[in-house]
Amino acid sequence: MYQAVLLDVFGTLVQDDGEGFNEIAALIAHQAGADPGDVAAEWSACLTALADAAHGSGFRTLADLNLGSLIETAGHFGLRASDAREMWRAHTESSRPGLLFDDSLAFLAAVQVPICLVSDADRDALEVVLAHHGVAVDLVVTSEDARAYKPRPEPFQLALQRLELAAADVIHVGDSPERDIGGANDQGIDTAFVSRDGRALPPNVVATHTVEDLTALVALLG
Repeated sequence: MYQAVLLDVFGTLVQDDGEGFNEIAALIAHQAGADPGDVAAEWSACLTALADAAHGSGFRTLADLNLGSLIETAGHFGLRASDAREMWRAHTESSRPGLLFDDSLAFLAAVQVPICLVSDADRDALEVVLAHHGVAVDLVVTSEDARAYKPRPEPFQLALQRLELAAADVIHVGDSPERDIGGANDQGIDTAFVSRDGRALPPNVVATHTVEDLTALVALLG
């Protein structure tokens, strides 16, 4: 029996369809005469690289990484930094918290052990989302708190420290093969891969459990 659950937020508890990301990528593509898919791939790769390098004394907030990677991507396709900043300003002013998955609140209510959210997010931004949906959990660890992003060890280690538990006492639940499952595996933490769309894990990543939604985890957690 696990003594606590570590739970990813975006893509696992809260829907993250990337609509704003895709809209900006399409806008850059239109202005640059490029393929939207190429722009999206370039932006995603740039953001990932910046996040992987942002830890410890070199930590940067997610808001900073999002804008910085957008400016780099826009420049790659021949647009000015001022254009990218205006796109991001318009996006942030119009963005709204993503919807909860249908099973999220029922899952949170059914779990009888402490839940610690472990999210690659800025603290203030995440608190807005949680308050908007009325989500209350025992503990929250953000990348801003840990000064690192998953799959680095710091977010998982900080969650264990705050729970005062060992890796063997918890399970981490998430939808990202690399950042959630791979990151937790590296810390000796059992994992549950949430594959709502039927995605399979890559051959080099193995989860303790794979489920199609959070409801399937309730019986597993006792």
